[in-house]
Amino acid sequence: MPELGYHAARPDELDMIHRELMAVIDESPHYSGRFKAHEKGRLTKGFLRALQRVDPFHVIILTVDGVAGGGLISGPECGAIFRYWSWIFPSHRQTRLGLHGMRIFDQHWDNGRFHKAFTWVRPENEVALALLRRYGYEQTALLRQQIFGEDYVVMEKFYTKVTGDYDSGMGMGRIAKLRARVDMLLGR
Repeated sequence: MPELGYHAARPDELDMIHRELMAVIDESPHYSGRFKAHEKGRLTKGFLRALQRVDPFHVIILTVDGVAGGGLISGPECGAIFRYWSWIFPSHRQTRLGLHGMRIFDQHWDNGRFHKAFTWVRPENEVALALLRRYGYEQTALLRQQIFGEDYVVMEKFYTKVTGDYDSGMGMGRIAKLRARVDMLLGR
C-alpha cells in the first residue's frame, strides 16, 4: 500500500509547486480566460512566500511514497481559513491522494484558531463539489456574477474555535511589502 503524506513546502520546492499550480489553473475547464489570467497574476511565487511567512503550512505538498503528487494553498481570512487551491498533479490523479488531502487539511487547520474553512467553487465543477460535500463541507451561498461575471458557490466547513484572538488576514507590513517587492523584481 502506498504511503500518503504531506509537509509544508520547502523553499527548494516552491518553484515546482508554483509550476504545477500554474498548470492546473491553465487546464481547468471551469474558469474563464480572464479569471485564469487574474489567478496566475495573483498567485506569484512572492505571494506563496508571503503565505508561508504567515504559516509554512499555507503551502502544503501532498506526497505518495515521498514523491510530490498534489498541493494545497490556503490563507487566513479574519478568523477563517480560505482554501485558495487544492489539486492533484496529473501523475497522481488515479490515487487516493485527493481524499488524503481533504482529510489532512481539516486535521491540520481545525486546531482551535479558526471558525471555519471555506472555498469558492464554480457550480459546474461537480467533482470538486462532491469531494467537498463528502468531507463535511456544505453549500452556504450562491454568489451570482461574483468574479468577472461568473457565479460561484461558497462551500464551508465549520470548525471549533477555542482561541480568543483573531488573525487579520494576510496583512503585509512595510517589511513584508518590501520583501514581496524584492521577490517580484527578482522574479521569485
